[in-house]
Amino acid sequence: MFLACSVLLLFITACSLNDYDNYDTPDAIFEGNIVYEGDPIPVGYNSVSFELWQSGFGKETPIDVTVAQDGSFSAKLFSGKYRLVLKEDQGPYLSPTNTETNSDSIMVDLNGNKSSDIEVLPYYMIRNASFSISDRNVSASFEVEKIMDSENGGKPVESVSLYISKTQFVDERTSISSNIVAATEISDMSNININTDVPELTPEQGYIFARVGVKIVDVEDMLFSNVEKIQLN
Repeated sequence: MFLACSVLLLFITACSLNDYDNYDTPDAIFEGNIVYEGDPIPVGYNSVSFELWQSGFGKETPIDVTVAQDGSFSAKLFSGKYRLVLKEDQGPYLSPTNTETNSDSIMVDLNGNKSSDIEVLPYYMIRNASFSISDRNVSASFEVEKIMDSENGGKPVESVSLYISKTQFVDERTSISSNIVAATEISDMSNININTDVPELTPEQGYIFARVGVKIVDVEDMLFSNVEKIQLN
């Protein structure tokens, strides 16, 4: 009797496992960049996301898609129709009105892999960022271009920053040295120069990573330049 029950239990367990194995897996990759006029908008690591909503499967729940530091994104999904929503409190940009939906939502039709950029309206863009190093002092020069005037929802710059890190993940949370300059101390946003020293590294390594950022008044997420790898002298 015990043996028969054990065999029956194994049979039921095997059937249950087979049921799980028979579930479909996501068959499509949706990827692209958050852009302004074709230029990706770099953001903080693991700080910015958007939502994808898919109807027709019971209660509608959002799928969060995280934007990478360089402004790119990639999500593995089931084929189908999605409604893409850029959350109001996410990113140093606004979502323009979509002409197809007459709202800030964007319709995404997935039938296999799809590559598509998401056009947004940033408050500012960082232009011509360059970095140099001398005697373990990192210097950065860049421009901050205003995209939105106050009449159409623009906000002033609060500060600009230079961050350096031991790893390729660079922002205010991971920096080993930084220099934050208030906007009131900047006379020309088209010619910003800022520097900071590389501290002693433990363990020592022959390179660091750097990027500059812009903090906008009343906007939580900063705008950044791309990450630059810098060899130490």
